[in-house]
Amino acid sequence: MTKRDLQHPLQQRLSDGFTTKNIYINKTSGSSGDPFIFAKDKFCHALTWAGFINKYNWFDLNFNTSKQARFYGIPLNKKDYYKERFKDVLSKRFRFSVFDLSDAQLEKNLKKFKSTRFDYINGYTSAAVQFAKYLERKNIVLKTICPSLKACIVTSEMLFKEDETLLENQLGIPIINEYGAAELGLIAFQNKKKEWLINNEDLFIEILDKKNNPLPYGEEGRVVITSLYNKAHPFIRYDLGDIGTLSKMSTPQKPILEKLIGRTNDIVVLPSGKKAAGLTFYYVTKTIIEDDGNVKEFIIEQLKLDTFKISYVSHKFLTEKNLNAIKGAISKYLEPNLTVLFERKQILERSKSGKLKQFKSYL
Repeated sequence: MTKRDLQHPLQQRLSDGFTTKNIYINKTSGSSGDPFIFAKDKFCHALTWAGFINKYNWFDLNFNTSKQARFYGIPLNKKDYYKERFKDVLSKRFRFSVFDLSDAQLEKNLKKFKSTRFDYINGYTSAAVQFAKYLERKNIVLKTICPSLKACIVTSEMLFKEDETLLENQLGIPIINEYGAAELGLIAFQNKKKEWLINNEDLFIEILDKKNNPLPYGEEGRVVITSLYNKAHPFIRYDLGDIGTLSKMSTPQKPILEKLIGRTNDIVVLPSGKKAAGLTFYYVTKTIIEDDGNVKEFIIEQLKLDTFKISYVSHKFLTEKNLNAIKGAISKYLEPNLTVLFERKQILERSKSGKLKQFKSYL
């Protein structure tokens, strides 16, 4: 089962007894290039968050009361913007911009850390790394100016070893690698021994070969996951599009993720000198995610400093209204006066792992 199999109107995918009124509904980020709307029954949704709460406790972080420095995106339309800000207040979070990673903005971030007793950092890997690079240039260790910090949780993108070392050196706190998916919840979480433990409490994770056969520990293959408790919208042997390896030290009771390939995002560099996280395009592409499943896949390429190309696969051409909405979103989230090209294709070129990389820069 892949995201493509689920790109049909939500009502056609719900189990008997479930309607849009008694379930939790959300969208995937589209970071893999295959956006779709999904659902969870309320017990499954609660179980997902219980898993996060449990893992955070490993690092003496209270999910409800610990102050979070949040490096995530945020919708810019008024309704959703203020909704997220209100949730941030209730959840004891302060949200830093990932749309602007310029030195001027990072200096403002640093001042906020000086004046706020944050307990932990949580956010996109690329944004945290850009902040750490800024701290390195300034010869600053964040823990020395914000002593209350206990840990940094990075998610949504790959964490490379050199970036992990940089984060540890410049933040001065433990770096926790988190692997999850909106439609499934927490997939793996790093413990204090640096073991990337698979969540086998409410998920069943397999590493499969090209013929869908399970591979032995230590061999690289496709990450396929079954959600054990989602009755409203079952995910059975669901292929995320990622390639991974389970450690030879794994056991059925304690599966350990050794390596994950995918989920990398480049940094967007703009004519003004502004930089933004690659996942900024999640908020742009939300404008073309429709429940009728018209847009099946898309990729965004930066051809020049001021020129972007969006290639997409769909049942029908995007309308002028759709195109203007996307251009408007890019202008709002990045900056004005960018050239945006569109091309409808029958098929998009995929990586060796079989996964689409949503954003690619040729600069």
